[in-house]
Amino acid sequence: MQVRQTVLSTLDDAALLPLAEISPDLVLAFAAPAFFTDTPLAASLASAFPQARRLALSTAGEISGQGVSDQGLVVTAIRFEHTQFKVASTDFGGVDDSAAAGARLAQQLLSSTSPGAGPELKAVLLLSQGVAVNGSNLIAGVVSVLGRDIPLTGGLAGDYGAFSRTWAMLDDAVSDRLMLAVGFYGEDVRYAHGSFGGWQSFGPARRATRAVDNVLFELDGEPALAIYKRYLGEYAKDLPASGLLFPFAILSQEHEETGLIRTLLGVNEADGSLTLAGDIPQDGYLKLMHASTEALVDGAEAAAVAASQMASSGGQSLAILISCIGRKLVMGDRVDEEVEAVGAVFGQNCALTGFYSNGEISPFLETSECKLHNQTMTITWLGETA
Repeated sequence: MQVRQTVLSTLDDAALLPLAEISPDLVLAFAAPAFFTDTPLAASLASAFPQARRLALSTAGEISGQGVSDQGLVVTAIRFEHTQFKVASTDFGGVDDSAAAGARLAQQLLSSTSPGAGPELKAVLLLSQGVAVNGSNLIAGVVSVLGRDIPLTGGLAGDYGAFSRTWAMLDDAVSDRLMLAVGFYGEDVRYAHGSFGGWQSFGPARRATRAVDNVLFELDGEPALAIYKRYLGEYAKDLPASGLLFPFAILSQEHEETGLIRTLLGVNEADGSLTLAGDIPQDGYLKLMHASTEALVDGAEAAAVAASQMASSGGQSLAILISCIGRKLVMGDRVDEEVEAVGAVFGQNCALTGFYSNGEISPFLETSECKLHNQTMTITWLGETA
């Protein structure tokens, strides 16, 4: 496996040429939304890498081996020596299409794995548009076809916290409705993952007395928005943006933390509801959360350690870091520290790429079920047998 990368502030065709020297099979680009609307991104990547599959996603900040950039472009070229992969895509028809869209992607990935058709599917990277999508249902749709034994990781595209329009690209097609999945096949691929938050809960556990999918109407019988505003105090005037600093922890029936976090996407003053980035269990329990930079950096390091303990490769590898926009807002100018912490765990033989997202997709542990996460650092590690 060979990996090369460039980090750009403006589209520069000449800067892509050194990446083409390895004759990549797969190119991943993570870029600010403006690159999808104001530049010929698809055409430039097609010219530089005509033989590669080319995927791109809009971000709320770009991650590379150099750290975190804003309003930039990170292009990573990958050449596999032994691994086969397949790219699936589908247009997204809206929130009610979330589960069906996931199932369509999964069916495409399985279409070449019938008996005698070739190597078995070993892992899936899911890259989705990031607004008006129920991420929990999207994952459920994929799992309904693939089952729970195939590792599934990835994330939802970002748009710098606007939550209005995100972008995805596959080869020559650029769309705000595109969902993508990359399936990796065969015995030579090495795939590991880790996910961790670093947020701390505060206040009492409150019961979601009225919740429908990802809309929370009532907590303990009161309008959810009214309770949320009381806790936020002076931060309430900046809603919904300030909600990224105060996510919810999903608790068990015994009021214990499950590791799932839900970020605020929007508020409805008319009915007093909160729209969160993933499903909320009816009659489940929630707590508010907050964090410090130090705790979030420690969480990123913990995610890297978890992935590194699963990883096994003697050659070059790639770690895809997908971190939540809310973490970036909390850390501010110190956001590079969580990327540096991950890089220190994996070492120089591992290239880093990724983005700040509207949602992260990963199991917690090697054997646990895949979930939609918010406010986590989620890591997908990719390598090959030496």
